[in-house]
Amino acid sequence: MATTVFVWEGKKGGAVQKGELAATSKEEVLTLLRKQNILPIAVNAKPKEIKFKFGQAKVTDKDLVILTRQLATMIDAGLPLVQCLDILGSQTENKRLASIVAQVRTDVESGATFADALKKHPKVFDNLYVNMVAAGEAGGILDTILQRLAAYMEKFAKIKKQIKSAMIYPSVILFVAVAVVALLMIVVVPMLASMFADMGQALPLPTRIVITISNFLKGWGGLILLLCIIGFFIGMKQFRNTAKGLRITDGIALKMPVVGSLIQRVSVAKFTRTLGTLLTSGVPILEGLLIVSRTAGNKVVEEGIMMTRQSVSEGKTLAEPLSKAQVFPAMVVQMISVGEATGALDSMLNKIADFYDDEVDSAVAALTSMLEPILMIFLGTTVGFVIVAMYMPIFQMGAVAGGK
Repeated sequence: MATTVFVWEGKKGGAVQKGELAATSKEEVLTLLRKQNILPIAVNAKPKEIKFKFGQAKVTDKDLVILTRQLATMIDAGLPLVQCLDILGSQTENKRLASIVAQVRTDVESGATFADALKKHPKVFDNLYVNMVAAGEAGGILDTILQRLAAYMEKFAKIKKQIKSAMIYPSVILFVAVAVVALLMIVVVPMLASMFADMGQALPLPTRIVITISNFLKGWGGLILLLCIIGFFIGMKQFRNTAKGLRITDGIALKMPVVGSLIQRVSVAKFTRTLGTLLTSGVPILEGLLIVSRTAGNKVVEEGIMMTRQSVSEGKTLAEPLSKAQVFPAMVVQMISVGEATGALDSMLNKIADFYDDEVDSAVAALTSMLEPILMIFLGTTVGFVIVAMYMPIFQMGAVAGGK
């Protein structure tokens, strides 16, 4: 049955109280209120609000980290969970997150566990978050788990920021290169071409090539090329929406020079950090591997982890199937094997993650240093060719005039 939010009013100890509860029926709300020793006065379904939305505020990693840290601090100070959520819901600046926290508080107040309440909002609280909270509730260490979650999210927010920052400069260079070439081909070249046509002189081959390309781009060719590029990206997106397409493209990405190395290092860091955090928090290894596979970000890596999970469920060690999957480097597999043998797998996984955080930094720097000269060479060669090609007829005319 669908859940409805009810607005209630009741008496407890002579004092009138008001609130909201999510339930499947009015009778369920009455039962929940009586369990809390509240005498119901009025219970009505909350009227639906008509909202004109012009885009919702996105819940960023920073918003979630701040919320998690604040919640951990309040719980550690001894405040009840419902009160913590009430305070956070009223002071959180992000309106969307504040609304979600208020819904979570209502569900917890209605008798749901904190993890179950979070599970209703998968776009904000993923499987990792929900499962770690569930482990914290079961073990009575929710504040500690929330601190680990905040630290985990901060580390991966840092990695994402590094990769995005590294791609800004090459993206700007590429945009400038395309804009300059388009300006030359669509505006400058036609002006010079009309001048050369009036002279009636035979043009050199490079000049004829540039003018032909310019005429193509200036007419229907430019629109056709633009539609082809858009169609390519739409087709690629549709192809990646299929399991086979995702596997093929992710496999190609892993084999690409420099880029493949970066993807692999990010995957190793994410796998070890996530699994290490889950195991430290008391999540069973099979459940942990399932969560890690869903957050892998690469289909090939995900299938390798799932194959490993199947082998572990059959009684094998973690290192043996990981080695056969050929997803992670041999050094990582050996260190995991040592961690299993010494009974300190969670600690070893976190050490590997720390090491690969630095490896990601190196891979990002290598990618940036490779892309910059390639893009500069592309820009210089293309613009240089166009300029030289368009000046060649002028040089020819100068040579003819000089010969006379």
